[in-house]
Amino acid sequence: MKKRTLTQRLCAAPHIVWSAIFIVVPLIMVFYYAFTDKSGAFTLDNVTRLTDYTSTFLRSLWFGIVATLICLLIAYPLAYILSRMNLRAQSTMVMLVMIPMWMNFLLRTYAWMTLLEDSGVINNILMKINIGPFHMINTSGAVILGMVYNFLPYMILPIYSVMTKLDNSLVEAAQDLGANRFHVIKDVVFPSTLSGVVSGITMVFVPSVSTFYISQKLGGGSFALIGDIIEMQFQVSNNFNFGAALSLVLMILILICMAVMNKFGDTEEAGGVVA
Repeated sequence: MKKRTLTQRLCAAPHIVWSAIFIVVPLIMVFYYAFTDKSGAFTLDNVTRLTDYTSTFLRSLWFGIVATLICLLIAYPLAYILSRMNLRAQSTMVMLVMIPMWMNFLLRTYAWMTLLEDSGVINNILMKINIGPFHMINTSGAVILGMVYNFLPYMILPIYSVMTKLDNSLVEAAQDLGANRFHVIKDVVFPSTLSGVVSGITMVFVPSVSTFYISQKLGGGSFALIGDIIEMQFQVSNNFNFGAALSLVLMILILICMAVMNKFGDTEEAGGVVA
């Protein structure tokens, strides 16, 4: 391996400094606070208290998994349809997918509160056609709906990006060999686009598990997620040590899930297209 020149090292220096300040240092602080008390003495009490929030961790994981699966079911066929449009139509549709991402996250969540309230827009429309009203706000479904709406673009874009690079000759070859549309998608398209699927799942699952504002506004505080507990420790209880311990465990869980997904993606890519 060639040694880096002085110019290359200087060019890499800003990135290294940035990573040290905004990644390494915060991680060190999280580890420090997680294993110390308010006086700075070493303790494992913060870790042992985590068992009191097992149900919250499981709820966060479950909501994140459900939201991710729904996003995948919506995004995959949509990305496939987009990739088959002409270039001008693709640009327009991708722009429409990205527009909600330009709006403030809080505004998007408040908008869904207005839509889902008992006297909100959706129920008013339903009552005019003699249907409902339905109680939709402050439910687990509303929380998952908020996750899907806010994070769906992060599933669509990586899958779409991979599908636009798909070799159409593989699809044509499968069709010439008698494969129907279902087998073409299952045996050719999906294995070839798995890297985009893995990226999309990671980009949706991570914020879904760690979110807190959506559950507060659309769940009415009845479905506390681990992000809510962490925020409460820092903002209300001023218990930085226990908040850091919760953050550390959540970070470990997310890293494990990401490692599993990346390993799965690498295995499928190494195997190539399924025969």
